[in-house]
Amino acid sequence: MQEPIKFELEFLVQVSPSLLYQYFATPSGMSEWFADNVNSRGEYFRFIWDGQEEKAKIIKRIGEERARFQWDYDEDTKKYFEFRIEVDEITKDVSLMITDFGDDEDEVEEQKMFWENQVSELKKVLGSR
Repeated sequence: MQEPIKFELEFLVQVSPSLLYQYFATPSGMSEWFADNVNSRGEYFRFIWDGQEEKAKIIKRIGEERARFQWDYDEDTKKYFEFRIEVDEITKDVSLMITDFGDDEDEVEEQKMFWENQVSELKKVLGSR
């Protein structure tokens, strides 16, 4: 089995870092843009899309800056998906950085399109351009 392909995307988001964090680290925030419904119990999050449920464990949280999740089906791999906030020291621009993995180039392209669509929805919810 080949190593998964890691990729990172950057999205400029015109909101405060603390508000942005609430939208990727809480079930209520994620329900507004990431999935139809999100519930959590302890370190596990349940994501529901079109009646289908997926479970992920939050494996790392750093302040109000970063949240890393791992899908149940990826437990035995190095794969995860992560949301990270970066603030440019000079311009104070806020960026949402997303790290994810794909098994091959086609899957990476599909994942990139997925994230672009999801973040577009997030920007609408936040009133950001």
